[in-house]
Amino acid sequence: MHNRWIRYAAVVGGWVFLGFVLSIEVYFNNRAGMGSGPVDFFEVAVPQFGRAFMWALLAPMILQMRAQLPLNRGHWFGGIGFHLGMSFVIMATFYLGRMLAYFVFYGQPIDEFWSSALGGFYGRNLIDMAYYWAVLAFGYSLEIYQRYKSEELKAAQLESRLIETELKALREQLRPHFLFNTLNTIAVFVRENRNDEAVTLIARLSSLLRLSLDNTRVHEVTVRQEMDFLQLYLEIQQARFSDRLSVGIALAPEALEARIPNLLLQPLVENAIIHGIAPKSGPGRVDILGRVEAGRLHLEVRDDGPGLRDGTKRSKEGIGLSNTRERIAKIYGPHGHLSLRSEPGRGVSVQIVLPCRT
Repeated sequence: MHNRWIRYAAVVGGWVFLGFVLSIEVYFNNRAGMGSGPVDFFEVAVPQFGRAFMWALLAPMILQMRAQLPLNRGHWFGGIGFHLGMSFVIMATFYLGRMLAYFVFYGQPIDEFWSSALGGFYGRNLIDMAYYWAVLAFGYSLEIYQRYKSEELKAAQLESRLIETELKALREQLRPHFLFNTLNTIAVFVRENRNDEAVTLIARLSSLLRLSLDNTRVHEVTVRQEMDFLQLYLEIQQARFSDRLSVGIALAPEALEARIPNLLLQPLVENAIIHGIAPKSGPGRVDILGRVEAGRLHLEVRDDGPGLRDGTKRSKEGIGLSNTRERIAKIYGPHGHLSLRSEPGRGVSVQIVLPCRT
């Protein structure tokens, strides 16, 4: 509602400005033609504002005619010829109407009307034809702008669907082997008569799946919400690895309220556990760190596993890390960054830098 009134005010202001510009032009032309003689600005302004008012009333009709009969109708000849004729008719009608009003108002003899009208018809009246074509040009500009916005909206919707599809694929990729391993752990607990631990693990798995299903169409979450999901995931993994897995979380309060793509950290934590903790014979640790610095969100997931043999070679990143890198590139472009650091025998660190949005 508010935007609509702003548009109305802008349209009215544009036509008033046109009337003022026309009045100024004619006023100074008359001053120059009459030397230093007096020229009444009000008398000059009334017909010029009338001209602007007329074109304000005619503009919707011209735009409608443009839509019904575009310039390219009839291989351009038909459309251009029609609008040339209409612009001349409107210009001539306005000119003759203005002359007739002048004759009636000042009591001039009507029998001199046509001779005066033909004698006074000079090139400056052709500006009304230019106004007609300016309205046509505005109509085409508006159409191009609307098409551009429509294509922009379609592109945004397509990008949103692609992100949603990727997120769904990421979830589907998460579920099979994760569920398989978790169910195997539950089976082991049952065989060992550790029923309480099995029930607890089933409850955690149920909560994790419910949370995952609830956020199926959510593209962006806060770091706090992401950590709620990760907490359930980590509890299940800690049940699997027992004392071999410890987790450290150090997230600044302002980082918890920052918004990130849904399931951004989970593949990184999963990689850290599978490739960093699982191959170790002894206990291992995964750390999740986050802070906000200079308007940017810094996140880090690191482990103390064996690391990558060939340092940071991207061919060894794996599907989860590659997907995360691609998602960041598509969503943030050059404003998002993912880097990987590794030292053999000292673990892997994945660092993400994003614009901080709350």
